[in-house]
Amino acid sequence: MATPTPVAVVCVGMAGSGKTTFMQRINAHLHGNKEPPYVINLDPAVRNVPFDSNIDIRDSVNYKEVMKSYNLGPNGGILTSLNLFATKIDQILNLLEKRTTPDPAKPNTQPIKHILVDTPGQIEVFVWSASGSILLDSLASTFPTVIAYIIDTPRTSSTSTFMSNMLYACSILYKTKLPMILVMNKTDVKDAEFAKEWMTDFESFQAALREEEEAGSFGGMEGAASGMGGGSGYMGSLLNSMSLMLEEFYSHMSMVGVSAMTGAGIDEFFKAVAEKAQEFERDYKPELERRKKQRQEEKKENREKELGKLMKDMAVSGEPSSRPKPNIDPRNDMDTLSDMEEDTDEEAGEEDNDAEHALSQRYKQALTDSGGSKNAADADDNSFTRYLRTSQMNM
Repeated sequence: MATPTPVAVVCVGMAGSGKTTFMQRINAHLHGNKEPPYVINLDPAVRNVPFDSNIDIRDSVNYKEVMKSYNLGPNGGILTSLNLFATKIDQILNLLEKRTTPDPAKPNTQPIKHILVDTPGQIEVFVWSASGSILLDSLASTFPTVIAYIIDTPRTSSTSTFMSNMLYACSILYKTKLPMILVMNKTDVKDAEFAKEWMTDFESFQAALREEEEAGSFGGMEGAASGMGGGSGYMGSLLNSMSLMLEEFYSHMSMVGVSAMTGAGIDEFFKAVAEKAQEFERDYKPELERRKKQRQEEKKENREKELGKLMKDMAVSGEPSSRPKPNIDPRNDMDTLSDMEEDTDEEAGEEDNDAEHALSQRYKQALTDSGGSKNAADADDNSFTRYLRTSQMNM
């Protein structure tokens, strides 16, 4: 029986949402079940992490040296560190494939079922950067990949902060184009049932919204003075409209309440991961393969265009030969002259055709070699260095 493909779980979340603690909890949970995961840390600025990483960005990139060398601030240093680390994506994928492939020489070795990825606390630096997109796309091209969006439940108890988190989750979903799980963390402090109710019952959210308006949670003294509630009505109208817009978004979203501190809800989280892995294979993977095929076709078309330009520049695109005819005295025998001209023209034409064909073949071969094999094409998709080089060539 074929070994199932490991699932990559990428944890993203706002600073302070408990993302790193959640990573430690699910890592310990898998070790407790005798299913040790493969752990990757992509946060270059973190000092200490409560788990052991198999691949750590801090081993390859010195965050403080990057800030000093390029005269950058904290966010710029994290972004540049990710860019530098993304140049090693080929090595990372080769290592992951090697570690997740069963070794026939060691049949008793437990295969890896999960790949856990911890990301920087500055969520926008990872999700919206070119290096973040390359890392996610490369990972998703090899393994079923699921985004776990960690939410601080106690700070999401108001309708405005809840809606802000939902909008951010929606933007991440459509940016990454990967299945997502909403992880309502810190349920030991506040239960997440209110969030499930707001996502499934529109009237419940409306009632909570009216209560906050009447209590003056949105500010605005004019509305309170006129007896129209505790706010001007603008914020309530905006949240009401957004809740209607996100109703379809909720229907396709999985939400799990967990506590990284106590471990509650972790089993439900991994059940949701298994469901999203199946959804990835069913709905997301065909789209990824379609986009990959489209990129390969575009590269092939660009290579053919470049070949046409080269052939035109080298004057081997099929124009008639401009070789001068031999200077022969016309007073000589006309038959002999005619024969000589025909022979000379035929030989010149054959030489030109042979030269054109040989040169055309050499350029085609050179362009084919530059395109590389299938593995090289995949590496070109995944390499940040080649990505920048291609961008500069197309400018």
